[in-house]
This record gives sequence, structure tokens and C-alpha cells, in this order.
Amino acid sequence: MHIREAVAVAMDALRANKVRAVLTSIGVIIGSASIVLVVTVALTSQKFVISQIEAMGSNLVWVEMIKTPEKAQPLSYEINTDDLAAAKAQIPDALVVAGFNDLPMAVVVGGRTRPVRLIGVTDGYQQIRRLIILRGRYFDFADMESRSKVCLITKDLADRVFGVENPVGRQLRMGELTFTVIGVFKERAETFGLSELQKESVIIPFSLMKYYTGTDVLSTLQLQTGGADKVATVERQINRLLKSRHPAQAEYNVQTLTAILGAAKTISLALRIVLIVIAFIALLISGIGIMNIMLVTVTERTREIGVRKAIGAAQREIMWQFLIEAFLISGGGAVIGILIGVGIPVIVQQLLPGNLRVPISPMSVVLAFLVSCSTGLFFGWLPAKQAAALEPVESLRYE
Repeated sequence: MHIREAVAVAMDALRANKVRAVLTSIGVIIGSASIVLVVTVALTSQKFVISQIEAMGSNLVWVEMIKTPEKAQPLSYEINTDDLAAAKAQIPDALVVAGFNDLPMAVVVGGRTRPVRLIGVTDGYQQIRRLIILRGRYFDFADMESRSKVCLITKDLADRVFGVENPVGRQLRMGELTFTVIGVFKERAETFGLSELQKESVIIPFSLMKYYTGTDVLSTLQLQTGGADKVATVERQINRLLKSRHPAQAEYNVQTLTAILGAAKTISLALRIVLIVIAFIALLISGIGIMNIMLVTVTERTREIGVRKAIGAAQREIMWQFLIEAFLISGGGAVIGILIGVGIPVIVQQLLPGNLRVPISPMSVVLAFLVSCSTGLFFGWLPAKQAAALEPVESLRYE
């Protein structure tokens, strides 16, 4: 019997038991759809988490002096604007270098004071931190050089102090100091208060903070590289630079987001593996269902098998027929499941924000089809072998 004839016989048998074939393939449909959806969800979540981290600056290196609470550090240990200028001149892989110094302050709101974070920033800070200006503008060259009493405030602070009114051009009093608000900003990626920018923060030109504090100390020095591959090099270079410019006893903590990115990718991979294993369990259960149904089918069609053998059908032909039936059940279920698994993300994409894409992995589609078909053939092999091994005489006597 040719393959074409075996396929025709198998399809006739499935058409004769449509409901049974559909119910048997439901498990495969669920399993194959699960594989596609699991990989899609894992890729989407990984892409979202990594994009959030990268929005903070995957190519960012920042340095802080390590302070010991037991004794005060000499001023010569502190990072200063001369270090910033040296980093700009001596580290070519650092495209942007900036720094800031932050102090706890209090803002007067309705006769009451609220704690805020006052941050004096140098040139390049906005470019490195990727601040989004919601209203007004950022500092210009004149603001930085002339020590203008201007500031930008976070959206949370603007809502707290000015309510629904436009804060641009209004006065903001902090202690004995009064500033003119020129803009409202927010972080591009939410750091949940783990960075220098708190929910209620005020940024001013560093030249103005230097004027008030009398020092050019930077609490943090930030360097933005040309790419993630340059981070390790810049990390070593800035460490050597600071060691060469300060006493040997001074210690500095150089940090990057590379480790966090690596951890996020590792967690995402582990989550993807766990979810795929769960999907494979669903396919395993559906494969057992296919085997059980096929075994019942062999018992019900014992007489038919005997007739076919009596007129010359070989064991191999009988086995091919039942394997093809198992393949059609699993393959058809796989195709339907894949279409469902692809269709759901396409529909959901329309409901998501425009900057969040749902990537569909072609590999997950191929994997779902191959695994589903392999499951059907694997669990269909035992019933097919049992059918092929039936003796013609005994089969014809079967009632």
C-alpha cells in the first residue's frame, strides 16, 4: 500500500469518528498553544524588564567615595569637579561625563515644611539620566555659568506644591533659599527611589550649589560609554584615574548595571524553562490520551484489521495506517494550537502601550509543531505496533 493510500484510509477512519478525533486533539491544541504563548510571554517580559534597566543606562558607570562612619574623611578623598574634567580629557570611551551632589532640604508648603532632595547637577546630567521634561525647559548654558536661582522639580513635587496650577515661573522656597521653577521633569525609567532622584526632588545647577556650600565636591561621578561593550574598560579606567589623583587610603565604589542586566536575563531564562516544562507536561498528558484512544480504536477495529490482513495487507502497512492517524490528530491539533498561540498576542498587542511590543518567536512555532507531532507519533507507536501484530485468523473471529 502506498503512503497516499495509507493517508486516505487514516482520514476515512478519523472522519468516521469525528468527535473522538476532535476531543483527542484538544490536549495537543492546548499544549502547542501553551508553548507558543509561554515563549511569547517570557520574551515580552524579558524585553520589558531589560528595556527598563537599559533606560536607566545599560552603558552607565558611576563612582562614589566609600565613606566610613567611624571617622570623617579628609576633603582630599572626595570626588570633585577636577576629577570630572580629568575624566572627560583622559577617558575617550566616556562619551558623556557628569556629576552631582545631593543634600536633604525642606520645602515650605502651605505653611508646613516637607522633606525634599536638593540635587546640584553638572552639564551632561540630563543626557545621562535621560530626564523627560514635562513642562518648561531644562537648564541652558547661561543657567549653569551664571548661578541663576532656577530649578526643576519632579512631577510629584509639582502636584504637591502647586496642584493643578502651572508651576513654571512660580517661586519655590526651600529653607532660606528661593528659586524660580523653570521646568517639571520625570525619570524615563522609574527607579522607585533607589537612585538620587526621589519622588519629591529639586535639581539646580551645580555652580549654584557650589556657591552655597563653598565646595566643589561631587557625591557621584557618572560616565556614559558608547555601548555596553565599553563599560568594563571605562570602569577600570575611572578607577585608575581616581587612584592616581587621590591619596592611596581613599576608596571608591565603581558600579554598573551590567550585573543587574545579567541577573534579569538569567531569571527570565529560568522562568521560560519552567513555563516550557509545564507546557511539555500538558503535551505529555495529551500524548497519553492519544495512546489510550488509539488502543481503544485498535480493539474496536480488530475485525477490520483482520480483513485487511486476509486480503494481503502487510504488518508495515497496518502500522503506517495507525501512525498516520496519530500524526494527523497531533499535527492537526498542533496547527490549530499554534494559530491560537499566535493569534492571542496579535489581538493583545492592540491593547498594549505603543512602546511595548509582543515578539513572537519563530523558533517557538517550529518547536511547538515538532514536539506536538513527535508526541503523537511516540504515543501512537504502541497502538500501531499492537494493531500490526494481530493475527488475521484471530482478528476475523473477534466479535
